[in-house]
Amino acid sequence: MQISAVQLARLLDVDRSAKPYYRALAAGVRALISDGSLPVRARMPAERHLATTLGASRTTVTAAYDLLREEGYLGSRQGSGSWTSLPDPSLSDNPWLSVDDDGLLQLHCAAPAAPSALQEAMKQAVADLPRFGMGMGYDPMGLPMLRERIAARYTERGLATRPEQIIVTTGSQHAMQLVMALLVGQGDPVLLESPTYPHAIDAARLRGARIVPVGIGDGGWQVDLFASAMRQSAARLAYLMPDFHNPTGALMDDATRAAIVGAARRSDTTLLIDETWSELALDEVPQTSAMAAFDTDSRVITIGSASKLWWGGLRIGWVRTTAALARRLAVHRAAVDIASPVLEQLVVARLFDRLEETRAERRRSLRAARDTLVGALREHLPEWSFTVPRGGGTLWIRLAGGGATPLAEAAACHGVRLAPGPWFGVGGTLEGYLRLPYTQPPQVLAEGVERIARARRLGAFGARPADSLIPSV
Repeated sequence: MQISAVQLARLLDVDRSAKPYYRALAAGVRALISDGSLPVRARMPAERHLATTLGASRTTVTAAYDLLREEGYLGSRQGSGSWTSLPDPSLSDNPWLSVDDDGLLQLHCAAPAAPSALQEAMKQAVADLPRFGMGMGYDPMGLPMLRERIAARYTERGLATRPEQIIVTTGSQHAMQLVMALLVGQGDPVLLESPTYPHAIDAARLRGARIVPVGIGDGGWQVDLFASAMRQSAARLAYLMPDFHNPTGALMDDATRAAIVGAARRSDTTLLIDETWSELALDEVPQTSAMAAFDTDSRVITIGSASKLWWGGLRIGWVRTTAALARRLAVHRAAVDIASPVLEQLVVARLFDRLEETRAERRRSLRAARDTLVGALREHLPEWSFTVPRGGGTLWIRLAGGGATPLAEAAACHGVRLAPGPWFGVGGTLEGYLRLPYTQPPQVLAEGVERIARARRLGAFGARPADSLIPSV
């Protein structure tokens, strides 16, 4: 990806009166790289072009570039220009894996508890089961009754859909892996938002893809940056989460959706759209259309999941695409799992019958939890900044001094497991950010913030105190 001088100047927030200006300019670029607004390996504008755009001398810009090279934030080669880098890119092997109940408050995982409708839906599904017990027991496309309900929901949202366009998967991560396995080959460029859902990074790496990160900031998605990245990288596929984005909570407006789909059409990029959080608006939000509503040549593939609206333990997701591609995915999955469990599919089919009831319940619980988390942060950590999302399940917090990784280590000593920013970035960026979910009960969140504040204040890395066990809630 190449960043133009005009694009970089728009991203920079540098005081022109700062002395010396070259150091302030270098600090501005360094901050953009660190928070993911400038992706690693992005080609920087030529020094003379940036100098002209900023109205500065070329000597000043050259000095800033030299300082960034010394610090490891720029790489360069004679005749090839300069590109962004990191001095010490460090990646966690698998920060999400936690197999033991270690007694920590689990504020690293955005997974809500089961809704009240689940128990009744399970009873109904068990009663339905004998009707499905006479055949083979698996259907690679998914149970027809569930595919009908999923298709009907898309149609209700204004996106006419037939059941043949749906394939049921074993969760949204399985859907993501299935699509990438079919469409992405070794070395293919795959565009990802930065920050993004960590398992999307995992899926792209598993395919041996060349990851092309594009930063989204406080203002959300910048169409020109995404269009440039898709065009310059010749991205085979782009993964985006436009509905209550994880982790930022941002909601993409229709104009941006249409523009990005148009840019993907011009660059011949397939869009993989993750709607896992799409049903979870907590406040009044502008009406938006599904991303696929702007698709005119079948390049938008949509994935969804039962995990956030209902319950992650069901492990049911789906893909909406063309009928032809859905059949190809069904054939391709035979090497993985053949089909998703029948009973869980029946449960989700029954839950679709109570969708609005569950949405209302989720709105009440998540809104209360979000407001508690926001209040606790403003009381105990007022120097941290964030935008309160109008939906979804997470806050994306900019820290005020210090890094997220050492904070997570200190918080663990006080009984809280956190998700530091680098988990959501590529190449070790986003150290200045922290994701906090509000999918836990309010009392857990209030206690968690108090412990985080204590950890930050004391900076302790020793053994956990005796009172750090998870309270009974």
